[in-house]
Amino acid sequence: QLHLVESGGGLVQPGGSLRLSCAASGFTLDYYSIGWFRQAPGKEREGVSCLSKSTGSTNYADSVKGRFAMSRDNAKNTVYLQMNSLKPEDTAVYYCAAEIGSDYYCSALASYGMDYWGEGTLVTVSS
Repeated sequence: QLHLVESGGGLVQPGGSLRLSCAASGFTLDYYSIGWFRQAPGKEREGVSCLSKSTGSTNYADSVKGRFAMSRDNAKNTVYLQMNSLKPEDTAVYYCAAEIGSDYYCSALASYGMDYWGEGTLVTVSS
């Protein structure tokens, strides 16, 4: 079975940094496009970033561009999301997800097209 497990969330002050991890089991991460998504209280889930299996490139939502960076460690079968200059509006549950077979939905940061999801990790940005 395919599993994704996020970790690294927590409470951080505005302007601080966190690194989230997404560890995969049951499949090899670099065969799939992997996205990070988030859902704030009372809001819809939104796309944050995608690492495309086709191109190896990453793309980001405008709200996090220049502050967040996605990377992958194939040896550890883990994807990371480095988050810098955090703002209170970044507060949300962060999920990683895998798209099987293509990178269409991942590249569009479209959560409805992703195939496998982790349970999420909570990030709270507050003073």
